[in-house]
Amino acid sequence: MILWTAFVVGLFGSIHCIGMCGPITLVLPGFQSNMSRIISSRVLYNLGRTITYGFMGAIIGLAGEGISLAGAQRWLSIGSGILLIVIVLIPMSISSRISILKPAYHFTDYLKKKFGRLLKSNSIISVFYIGLLNGFLPCGLVYVALAGALATGSLVQGTLYMVFFGLGTAPLLFAFSVFGQFIGAGVRRKFNKVVPVFIVVLGVIFILRGMNLGIPYISPKLGSSMHQTEEAECCH
Repeated sequence: MILWTAFVVGLFGSIHCIGMCGPITLVLPGFQSNMSRIISSRVLYNLGRTITYGFMGAIIGLAGEGISLAGAQRWLSIGSGILLIVIVLIPMSISSRISILKPAYHFTDYLKKKFGRLLKSNSIISVFYIGLLNGFLPCGLVYVALAGALATGSLVQGTLYMVFFGLGTAPLLFAFSVFGQFIGAGVRRKFNKVVPVFIVVLGVIFILRGMNLGIPYISPKLGSSMHQTEEAECCH
């Protein structure tokens, strides 16, 4: 699986994360302390998020592995690509009415209560726990990354995919948590317009990958490595 796509989506999509999670990063414990405390707390926060993403990637990757063992890896990749493109094309006014998402809103309220308790603490370790919980917040960009993790068809690759995604979101969120007041709303709006383009490109890559066109790094033969292994075992 092309793990670099996860990092790129996280990097360019992190401007969306600023809109969703930016306010949380600005009120993290230790923000008014010395610079070393600020840096260490922000590192722990992003580490917590990345661990949660990796955990989610393991679960969704395991599900994809089951599908791959059933011989449907190509269709899994194509389906994930189509899903990513559909996510971009569905207007917000329609997606907000989908009843399946309502339980997620209740879960968000539960997380907010937990955030409130942790934010009152002046302990740096509490920032790590905030990051862990933050990773579970309902987020369209995370769903996009999870679709990519599912398309890997592997527990290990799904975990790595989400870890790379988390690492991609970290630089901008870290910078915003320290220098957030210097990033204007106009700049964030411009970047938000670019995010859907990258999601569509990622969807096209997944579709091409499932088509087995034999293009290195983009659409390799999914079964080639398996056949090579079988041939090597036979020769041995």
